[in-house]
Amino acid sequence: MTVDLHCHLDLYRNAVEVVAEVQRRGIAVLSVTTTPTAFRGTSRLAQGCPQVKTALGLHPELAGQREHELGLFDQLVAETRFVGEVGLDGSRRFAASRETQRRVFDHILRSCADAGGRVLSIHSRSAVAAVLDSLEAAPEAGIPVLHWFTGTARQAEAAVEAGCWFSVGPGMLQTPKSREILRLLPRTRILTETDGPFASTDGAPAYPWHVEHAIAALAELWDVSVSDTAAQLETNFADLIAASGP
Repeated sequence: MTVDLHCHLDLYRNAVEVVAEVQRRGIAVLSVTTTPTAFRGTSRLAQGCPQVKTALGLHPELAGQREHELGLFDQLVAETRFVGEVGLDGSRRFAASRETQRRVFDHILRSCADAGGRVLSIHSRSAVAAVLDSLEAAPEAGIPVLHWFTGTARQAEAAVEAGCWFSVGPGMLQTPKSREILRLLPRTRILTETDGPFASTDGAPAYPWHVEHAIAALAELWDVSVSDTAAQLETNFADLIAASGP
């Protein structure tokens, strides 16, 4: 089964049509959200489409405005085994909210731990070290999947040592630096994503079926066939779900 482990389904202009096409193609999608208040509405998009799962999120870029939604997060976390998009953003644009981001992320990790652990799709742009510190302090939070990892080789090694998985989209596979990082990561912990509609493919918003581009690029990087790459990724997804519990 083809997998898009990080997609903002609710943010497509034609979201209902996208879900229908996902169902037609049999693609497994993790539909991440950016605020707890968006969770219920986004979940309704997936009704009747069992291969689409909705994740409960509070995006670090919105932490400064939405910290008050943490109580709602705590109420909703029992309704899903997936959490995302959450994490930290260390870029200059969001420097003013760094303390709030850390407070929000640490709260989310504790909430996930209290709920028995979750699969977490994590934003770590310019903040990999801080994300790993928070994960180390909350070892029962669940299985961390670093979405669109852009850290250094040393940080990649630290993330692997910390038990992180990695979701990779077509955009990440376009730069030499990212390809070098991907060579350092265990193939058994790689999953595909699109980050649509924020990410683009050929100048247009990426859709879940565009993970096929990532599969082809990984096959080239790994020097194996596309079919063998797809089989490895399918096994990885099954292993992730099995590790996340019943």
